[in-house]
Amino acid sequence: MQTVYCISGLGADEKVFKFLDLSFVHPVFIHWITTLKNETLRDYALRLKKQFIAGENPVIIGLSLGGMIATEIVKDTPGAKAIIISGAKSKNELPSRMLMLRFIPLYKILPDAFIKKSLRIQRYFLGARSKTARSYIRFALKNADTDFYKWAIGAIMKWDNKIIPSGIIHIHGTNDKLLPYKFVKADYTIKDGGHLMIIENADEISTLIKKLLENQQEG
Repeated sequence: MQTVYCISGLGADEKVFKFLDLSFVHPVFIHWITTLKNETLRDYALRLKKQFIAGENPVIIGLSLGGMIATEIVKDTPGAKAIIISGAKSKNELPSRMLMLRFIPLYKILPDAFIKKSLRIQRYFLGARSKTARSYIRFALKNADTDFYKWAIGAIMKWDNKIIPSGIIHIHGTNDKLLPYKFVKADYTIKDGGHLMIIENADEISTLIKKLLENQQEG
């Protein structure tokens, strides 16, 4: 059975992948590691790779922040492939309002309690329409590592990648409010999919992932 490495998004962990049907692969869930002082997104990604990803030609599924990390790993790993869900492949796919935080880094002074209680804001930008998605957000906020949260926001703001390596397949939803569809170049589109479409459109995405991996093996 094919091994697939799964990297979650900011504020999420491996539990977010339980909504997908990955019964046709052997999923290995990558856990967040402690960040280093002033560490870049690329440097963090390469440390994750060194610690968790083994073998030649690895296949990665990256969600949101995990998609950015997967991009950096694929850049550094000949033969690697990645499926990005609700993510970005370069800084050009990030919305301008997000990049403004480079110059006004309010995230650095946000109280931890504010992050953990930002349920309404998170619901809006993550597009949580279902009860299941809203419940997951509550769980994620309650268990959020606020230090990692602030580091990740800063690392994304400073991410300067312009190289989109071959071997990346990008799945994105047309109703993504956090990373709007108009800014990305998606290979596959999920109609009305929001940033949490991995939960709310799980069946459609599972079927697509299975097809993509089968095509890779045949190729």
